[in-house]
Amino acid sequence: MILTVGNTKGGVGKSTLALQLALALTARGQRVWLIDGDRQETCLSAITVRADGGRPSIAAAAYPDGRALRIQVKEQAKHYDHVIIDAGGRDSTALRGGLLVSDAVLIPFFPRSFDVWALNDVAAVLADIRVENDGLKAMAVLNAADPQGSDNEEASDAIADIPGIELLPVRLSRRKAFAHASGAGLHIDEYRPRDAAAIAEMAALVDTIFAG
Repeated sequence: MILTVGNTKGGVGKSTLALQLALALTARGQRVWLIDGDRQETCLSAITVRADGGRPSIAAAAYPDGRALRIQVKEQAKHYDHVIIDAGGRDSTALRGGLLVSDAVLIPFFPRSFDVWALNDVAAVLADIRVENDGLKAMAVLNAADPQGSDNEEASDAIADIPGIELLPVRLSRRKAFAHASGAGLHIDEYRPRDAAAIAEMAALVDTIFAG
């Protein structure tokens, strides 16, 4: 599968999820290529930290230019089981380039009104892209979910009014372990102290997206 992790809004955990998905699939024996489409190169930096720490590395490259990204994915995707693309937090050429060559897009969002409203912008981008890539599947995942309160459910319910985006039945809670693990270039299952709940949440997300 070619999967873009993207949103036109920044700060919703795209790089963390892209990295964690790539490492999780690699740990399951899959051939994975992680592409950093963000000019900040957060994912590429994390992979460098991983290699410096003596951990097995994974294939990774940076293509912030949408045209270059699109060309490279078309040429190289056949060498991998999965390609994970981390697109920047805006309507960029990398986001659109990734979407044009992807089978699916994962759209993380926080349980806040601004994040839900931003999904309307994502839906508009998807409508443009589907003129050329009409098979593109769009999946939204609630990220950094609150431990209690009604915001999670209210945000999830609001997704139903946004066309062309499916809300996944799994969610990720607000856990420091995800950020700390990713900053060290580690899969959540490699991070210590071990966070069993975080490990289970990430495994459920991987299973939901890549099952079958």
